[in-house]
Amino acid sequence: MAKQTFVPYRELTRIDLPLLWPIAAAARIGEAGLELYAKNLRFIDEEIKIHHPRRPELATVNRIGLDLRTMALRDYSTVGATGLPTIVDAPYAGHTSAIADYRRGQSLIETLLGNGLDRVFLTDWKAATDDMKDLEIDEYLAELNVCVDELGGRVNLVGLCQGGWMSAMYAARFPHKVAKLVLAGAPIDFDAGDGPIRRMAHAYPTAFYEELVALGGGLMRGTLMLRAWKDMHPQQHYFQEHVDLYHRIDDLTYIRDAEAFANWYESPIDLPGRWYLQAIVQLFKENRLVKGRFVGMGRALQLRDITCPVYLLAGESDDITTREQLFNAEKYLGTPKDRVEKKLVPGGHIGLFMGSRTLAQTWPEIARWIAR
Repeated sequence: MAKQTFVPYRELTRIDLPLLWPIAAAARIGEAGLELYAKNLRFIDEEIKIHHPRRPELATVNRIGLDLRTMALRDYSTVGATGLPTIVDAPYAGHTSAIADYRRGQSLIETLLGNGLDRVFLTDWKAATDDMKDLEIDEYLAELNVCVDELGGRVNLVGLCQGGWMSAMYAARFPHKVAKLVLAGAPIDFDAGDGPIRRMAHAYPTAFYEELVALGGGLMRGTLMLRAWKDMHPQQHYFQEHVDLYHRIDDLTYIRDAEAFANWYESPIDLPGRWYLQAIVQLFKENRLVKGRFVGMGRALQLRDITCPVYLLAGESDDITTREQLFNAEKYLGTPKDRVEKKLVPGGHIGLFMGSRTLAQTWPEIARWIAR
């Protein structure tokens, strides 16, 4: 029997006989169906990866200088470095410190090292465990002080977001230990501006936040905080990001970026309940820091005791920390006005720390300012 030969269905579109046009049409529909099926499978696979991510990893080579209860102090210093140490005080707001060392080519740590700073350290804050639920802000300030003393007793501090108000507290408590202070996206005057975080802090009674901590067994669960962040922009997080992913499922650069961000954003960490409630009540509700009524390590802290050079960096569209919450710090600092630098850059909150444009255009300038 003669061997049968089959014409590939892609070739059927070239057949000119009207009798065979329906076959060609059916073949095209089948091909499109297979492609659509494959696309849907890729979409489902990416949805699983993005919403069940790996724990984020730090991008730049480092070693652990100190392993403390609240953090690991990461040492990124170059071999033989002798400059004044710079500690990046990362946010402690429900996500890991990897935002400061996000990935190669998009890392604040990498940027600082490449622009004149050779001794750079990072507070890699640990997720709170059950035995940490009663820790207060004092314990975090005390361990930051251990780090500073370990590095020689005088440092530059770069405070990001919640790490910023902690850095300001530390500089007010130990002004002689801080040579220069950078505050980026950091709320200092918590009552300033009209951001959603400020409104939420005042809209709900303290009992509401106490109940959240009780639900977490004495911890403020990172999953609850993540839900709250997403609820600030529900259209984006619960609808648009899924649509964007589907339409760009074949864009490998987009997929790589989405997976990297999800590894950080979708991996929340828990906070000590007592620490969280202290921040909500004494800072966000009562604004004690600028009023000189916040007690840190046994002393009412006065921002006017900070007299070192200060750099304030805010985002134009930052709705987590409004520019007023940061820039108003200038009113309370003891630093002379001509030694306070202020810069407003395009973009939102997270972009201040790992946005490509800010890392390329603004942080090199800040690094050189620190190194002067």
